[in-house]
Amino acid sequence: MLSMDKKETILSQRIVRFNHFRSLIFSFVQAIRPQQWSKNLLLFAGLLFSHNFFSAVLMLRAVLGFIIFCLLTGGVYIINDLLDREKDRQHPFKCHRPIASGLLNSIQATTFAVILLTVSLTLSFFLDSGFGMVCLGYVVLIIAYSVFLKRIVVLDVMIISIGFMLRAIAGGIVIHVEISPWLLVCTMFLALFLALSKRRQEIVLLGDNAKDHRNSLSEYNPHLLDQMIAVVTASTILAYALYTFDPRTIEVVGAHLIFTIPFVIFGIFRYLYLVYQKDQGGNPEIVIFSDKQLIIDLILWLTVVVFILYVR
Repeated sequence: MLSMDKKETILSQRIVRFNHFRSLIFSFVQAIRPQQWSKNLLLFAGLLFSHNFFSAVLMLRAVLGFIIFCLLTGGVYIINDLLDREKDRQHPFKCHRPIASGLLNSIQATTFAVILLTVSLTLSFFLDSGFGMVCLGYVVLIIAYSVFLKRIVVLDVMIISIGFMLRAIAGGIVIHVEISPWLLVCTMFLALFLALSKRRQEIVLLGDNAKDHRNSLSEYNPHLLDQMIAVVTASTILAYALYTFDPRTIEVVGAHLIFTIPFVIFGIFRYLYLVYQKDQGGNPEIVIFSDKQLIIDLILWLTVVVFILYVR
């Protein structure tokens, strides 16, 4: 029979091990940034605009593709945080990330990233070879971005926009539908708009220390970014408007999509207001899904689009 003291010691050790395991799991979940998985909702764009949103089979494929892409991006995020851990420690918010804060060491993070990328890429090729190739291309592109491309001014935000385009392309391939070129153009401009707004917020937030966090930030300044944002803002709205007026779009769904243009304009202008008047924009995925007016605008846009495509 164990003495009471030994029982208490064993119980205490088990509690410590359990708490350590729970903390490790929580750190792993934080490291793959589930709050940013909303970016992968672009995989459903092809499903929505191809009139297949209520197809159970294609919806299942799109959902599986979404899950795989979330695991994939999670692995890429870990690699990015490993490479940036020293600079992240100088950032007022990123310093709390699991790797930068020391909650995950390099060996743990690397092992987890390799497992995630291996599993997700294997599943992507199993689901569809074309989808797997896009996923592989995304991984190669973003790792190249994390290693050296993000140091090249202008190209850094271009790579981000290409990453969003690959999401849209992957969503079309996984359900075997053709993606409209206009959808890709709109995706590219919208991603550029968000990326440039994020760069501006980083410069405003970090001030003279911005270059210490990201080398390319030394090549930007608020005035230059303001000009870029103005160009991309106009281009985003114009590209979406041209998409609604495109003869092929009108042939498929009629001219009614023009009624969704005001929602797009309001959403863009509202986001600009939050960037310039409220000093937000550093985390687009948080801003978009935390601002009530943006949420309402997004819901209304989606409702009108669904009505035009599936009810009218």
